[in-house]
Amino acid sequence: MSIKSWSEEDRPREKLASKGRAALSNSELIAILLGSGSRDETAVSLAQRLLSTVDNDLNSLGKLELEEFMTFKGIGPAKAVTLIASLELGRRRKMDSIDKKSKIQSSNDVYQYIFPRFEDLKHEEFWVLFLKNNGGVIKEECISKGGVNATTVDSKIIFQKAVQLLAIKIILIHNHPSGSLDPSSSDIRLTEKIFNAGKVLDITVNDHLIVSEEGYFSFMDEGLMQSF
Repeated sequence: MSIKSWSEEDRPREKLASKGRAALSNSELIAILLGSGSRDETAVSLAQRLLSTVDNDLNSLGKLELEEFMTFKGIGPAKAVTLIASLELGRRRKMDSIDKKSKIQSSNDVYQYIFPRFEDLKHEEFWVLFLKNNGGVIKEECISKGGVNATTVDSKIIFQKAVQLLAIKIILIHNHPSGSLDPSSSDIRLTEKIFNAGKVLDITVNDHLIVSEEGYFSFMDEGLMQSF
């Protein structure tokens, strides 16, 4: 049956209007975005099928690319773009909910502050937090983007920006899309190189975090910063 043949209270749009957004399932919300299904299934059924391929995990759904959405019968370019745009808005809403005025006082503060930047990435990115002496964030910035397993980082760019921003401290962050939180030998060498360069400019490298959906690894918490 098409959605139009359902009782009005069971139709996703009408249900949202009468009962509120919390009353709808994930598949019903996605069906509203889709607008319609195909000749063979309703928008809700299509949404359920879409969710089933990612084990009903919205975080995994948010990582799908345009072409991946379009492999589903009933989802063309317009619907795929609508889905990606809505999922991106959800990610940005999460980022905006973070208090940007808060001070960074621990590795967990760093993780909570920056992880939304990495949440849906399939490639590595290297970010830096530029801090005031009291731990307040002056700016966060992506320094480089790479492939699935690595990214190239130029320490000169990091410290040029730190000097321009009058940052007293910096914190390094990069992600491992694989989910592994173990630092590679190149991660350790890079951290030591940047840490020692900071000494020359009197800019403290407070920490380096490796982040993934599994959590984070802090060079400071694990005692690696003290060995440089």
